[in-house]
Amino acid sequence: MRQRNAIQENLDLAQSLYDLKEEVTVLRELISEGEDAESELVEALNNYYKLIDETEIRMMLSEEHDTCNAILTIHPGAGGTESQDWASMLYRMFLRFAEREGFKATVLNYQDGDEAGLKSATVEIVGSFAYGYMKAESGIHRLVRISPFDSAKRRHTSFCSIHVTPEIEDDGELVIDEGDLRIDTYRASGAGGQHINTTDSAIRITHIPSGLVVQCQNERSQHKNKASAMKVLRSRLIEIEIQRRREEIDSSAAAKKEIAWGSQIRSYVLHPYKMVKDHRTNMESSQPDRVLDGDLREFIRAYLLSQSPLPGNLND
Repeated sequence: MRQRNAIQENLDLAQSLYDLKEEVTVLRELISEGEDAESELVEALNNYYKLIDETEIRMMLSEEHDTCNAILTIHPGAGGTESQDWASMLYRMFLRFAEREGFKATVLNYQDGDEAGLKSATVEIVGSFAYGYMKAESGIHRLVRISPFDSAKRRHTSFCSIHVTPEIEDDGELVIDEGDLRIDTYRASGAGGQHINTTDSAIRITHIPSGLVVQCQNERSQHKNKASAMKVLRSRLIEIEIQRRREEIDSSAAAKKEIAWGSQIRSYVLHPYKMVKDHRTNMESSQPDRVLDGDLREFIRAYLLSQSPLPGNLND
C-alpha cells in the first residue's frame, strides 16, 4: 500500500505539473493579446517553480526505504545540562519540521535531563517519504552560543547525535530470538497523564548480541510499549543487516562517531554571529532561528542533491 500510494502521489504530481504548464501557456498568450493577466501569470509561475522543486526532491527519493516512516533517536553529547538543553532544542526543531511537512510525530521515549533539556528521546515520524527526508539529519549536530546556564556568560560548544532509521515492517525475514533479549520494566517519567509514575509500564529491551538498547514509555500499557519497542529494535537490526550487505557507510555511521569536534555534519552558531552551515554540502543560512523552528527543507534538498546521480549541481 505504501508503494502504491507513492506511485499515485507521483502521478498526481506529474498531472499537476502538466496542468500548471498549460495554465502558464494560456496566460502568456492572453498577455500577448493585450489582456491584463500579469499578476495571474506571476502566481502561476511561482506555483510551477515550487512544484518543480518538489518534483526534483521526489526524483532523488528513490532508494529502497525512502518511502518508509522514520524512527528518530536523539542523544546529547558530553557537557551535562548544556548539551542536554541543545538536545531538547533539536527535538523541538524536528517536531516543528514534521508539522510543517504534514508528518505525524509520536514520542516513543523521552527522558528528562538532570536540570534542563533531555537525556534521550525516540520519535516515530509517520508520513509519505518520511525516512527519505529525515535521513539527511542523521549525524552530529553542533551548537555554539552564550550559555544561559553559565553565570559568567561564556561561549559554549555543545554536540548532539541524531540517528534516523527507516521503520521497516515485519516481513518474516528477520527472526529475533527471545533468548537474545533482556527486557526490563520501569516506571515512566516526565510529563503525562495520570498513569505516569504509577505503574511499571515503561519497557527497555536490550538485544544482547548487538548491544542495541531501545526504550518506549509513551503508552499506558506495558504490552503496547513492548510492541513499539520491538518495532524500533526490528528496524534497527534490519538496517544493520542492510549495511552489512552493502558494505558501505551510511547515515547510521555518522551517528556512531564520537559526539565531539571534527565529526559534526552541521553547525549552528548563535554567537558571535548567526549562521547555520551544513559541512557536507556547504549550504548556509544566516537565520538560525528559522532553521531551529523547523525550516530544514533547503538543507535536506542540498543533501539529497549531493547524494543524487542526477546531473547538475547545487547552484543550478
